[in-house]
Amino acid sequence: MQKIAIITDSCSDLTFETLNQYHITMFPIRIIYKEREFLDKIEITSEEMYANLQKEIPSTSLPDLAYCEKQVAKLKAEGFTDFIIITVSSNLSGTLNALKILGEHHTDVNFHFFDSLTLGYPQGVIAIEAGKLAIAGENVESILTKLEDVRKRTHGYIALDTLEYLKRGGRLGKATATLGELISLKPIISSNDEGLLFTYCKARGRKQALSKVKQIILSYLDKGKCSLWILQGDALKDGYALLEELKSHPNLNLISLETVGPSMGVHTGPNVVGFAILEEA
Repeated sequence: MQKIAIITDSCSDLTFETLNQYHITMFPIRIIYKEREFLDKIEITSEEMYANLQKEIPSTSLPDLAYCEKQVAKLKAEGFTDFIIITVSSNLSGTLNALKILGEHHTDVNFHFFDSLTLGYPQGVIAIEAGKLAIAGENVESILTKLEDVRKRTHGYIALDTLEYLKRGGRLGKATATLGELISLKPIISSNDEGLLFTYCKARGRKQALSKVKQIILSYLDKGKCSLWILQGDALKDGYALLEELKSHPNLNLISLETVGPSMGVHTGPNVVGFAILEEA
């Protein structure tokens, strides 16, 4: 009989409370400074990372495999037979391939990989839905099939203050980033069907960017029922204001305010607001 563990990497930006609620195991990305590295969310918080950005911009790297090995051993000891691992887009990170290699060393259990083709909280939304399905007693094949549909109904956008951090991290072409900086536009970033980032639109100034984010959200909400997660990174006031503006919309099944985690914040930079949204089936 299958006993299914749902696993995601920390790019999903799920809080420990949410991870526990849906029985999800998290593999932490590494946040690397010149003199030390930290396990994302475990050894460094978003607030600490943002506070240090003016002094040093860290890099990110693949999940800590020693930590992952311990988590796998723990889950095996608890009798789990099947691991469904939901990763950050394979076109943006080597995490999926690294965890496939990890799985090859554990032939006594079954590893199943699901490429989210996105990153940040939209990836987290897919992991949450997987957790719900596992808790409901769905089998592996059913969960993986249903996640394909969940992925199509999950969307994410984030308004950046600058493209500098995505450019430094190699997540966006340098020519695209430089053009945006030259004309002082605020880009709103999303991911496409191939799991690559692209500039969805550009706004002139902060106020217009926040207004555009709201318009994009309403373009989904006005069509039908949705669950919505407002995202903020070092921009709590703006994130909360957006939540307050939208919380009474009749098509909201759920709305909450979430924080962009350290591994994502390294690439988005500070003062960002965005959202993840799940269109209900």
